[in-house]
Amino acid sequence: MTDKRPTLSLKPAPKTTGAPKRAPAPAVRPSYEVKPVLQSGYRPDLRDDSLALALSGAAHAVAQVRGGVTLPQALGVAFGVMDASPQARGAIQDIAYRAMRKLGRSESLIALMTSKAPEPPMLAGLLCSALALLDTRSGEDAAYEEFTVVDQAVTAAASHPDMAHARGMVNAVLRRFLRERAALVAEVVRQPVAEWNYPDWWIDAARAAYPRQWQQILAAGNEAPPLTLRVNRRKSSVADYLGLLADAGIGASQIGPAAVRLDQPLPVAQIPGFEGGVVSVQDAGAQVAAPLLDLADGMRVLDACAAPGGKTGHILELAEVSLVALDSDPKRLVRVRENLDRLGLQATLASGLAQQGDWWDGQQFDRILADVPCTASGIVRRHPDIRWLRRKGDTLQLATLSAKILDNLWQMLRPNGKLLFVTCSLWPQESEAQAAAFAVRHQAIRLDAPGQLLPGAAAGQDHDGLFYALFQKKAA
Repeated sequence: MTDKRPTLSLKPAPKTTGAPKRAPAPAVRPSYEVKPVLQSGYRPDLRDDSLALALSGAAHAVAQVRGGVTLPQALGVAFGVMDASPQARGAIQDIAYRAMRKLGRSESLIALMTSKAPEPPMLAGLLCSALALLDTRSGEDAAYEEFTVVDQAVTAAASHPDMAHARGMVNAVLRRFLRERAALVAEVVRQPVAEWNYPDWWIDAARAAYPRQWQQILAAGNEAPPLTLRVNRRKSSVADYLGLLADAGIGASQIGPAAVRLDQPLPVAQIPGFEGGVVSVQDAGAQVAAPLLDLADGMRVLDACAAPGGKTGHILELAEVSLVALDSDPKRLVRVRENLDRLGLQATLASGLAQQGDWWDGQQFDRILADVPCTASGIVRRHPDIRWLRRKGDTLQLATLSAKILDNLWQMLRPNGKLLFVTCSLWPQESEAQAAAFAVRHQAIRLDAPGQLLPGAAAGQDHDGLFYALFQKKAA
């Protein structure tokens, strides 16, 4: 029987004359008229240590993200499908994260070079993954030789029944990119989504909220994040731990009161003192939270929306308090327990919704940490898939939920107690506007706090984008 699927072909390079004009984003083009039954669970016959297998796994993950799955979940599925070893998992994850940070540009390049939208989704994911390795910025070291990427991408396509029909197209697209790189890039970066690698609405929101800083903010979100540790003051000091790292030949620097940034990221199993609870992995911006609570021994403290437990552990490292760690997902509380066990600390774990009170025993808290749900726009460098999964309307929806949470928790705070409102969003609707409205609703006393921390890597600091507002309840 003849395969009726049309062959995906290269689009000829356009002829341009005169000054270039800003081009609109390409319209969605039709895919194959006849679609085969896909074999998404197929494990290609590829060597575990090959780049072809890593590209296949990354393509699988990218395709899932484009279908609405978070990247960590997508990677978990891809690891299982590929039956990947720890080494292969590292390579798959690295390529997938690179692809997410360059997805806008890669998809624009594919649209420019092909006559039809690549299908199945895994084929588009393969092209995006390979282009992410080939399309390096000035001064960026290439992870692999260009000819190796092309060869292994073709091998990956040929080895999978869903993509074998397009192995010639994969070869042609990637080789054309290498031949015409400068002209192709110059063409696509006229589109904001390709220039910045964010959806148009995200770019517009950043420009509106931060007219002078939006470009630096977007650029920071496209950088790979550092690996930052929090030194457990119950077990060591920053000075002593830096000495321990130096003895191990690991470069690092202090970027906060308890924050140490490694010069080069390492697997946690290779980080001195991690298994013994001497240090935890936590962004320097997130380490601001616990000290702001002004803790003292004997206090009753609530960490709402606690998972995975980084701030929970930090609170318990700073003071002997009675702490309730609340989260809506019992499975995520397992991660909190694992982190506390590693640190040798204790807390009461509670499963429930922070906007409801059925989990509360009626005893008011001296301190409440409310790290509320948000669009997570401030931590996009750690979670580059967020930009492609969020929608413009999510901001209002999440801000409404967060307001309900804050209002509910406020009644659980004793008079003179303090509530710290934290969000990892950059959008004022979720941060400053939320804080201002909350203060008015409850006549809350607003205390000194950092406000909006913008993401960046300035001298002496390197942190994500978080917002902090601290409130005190009036005496009865």
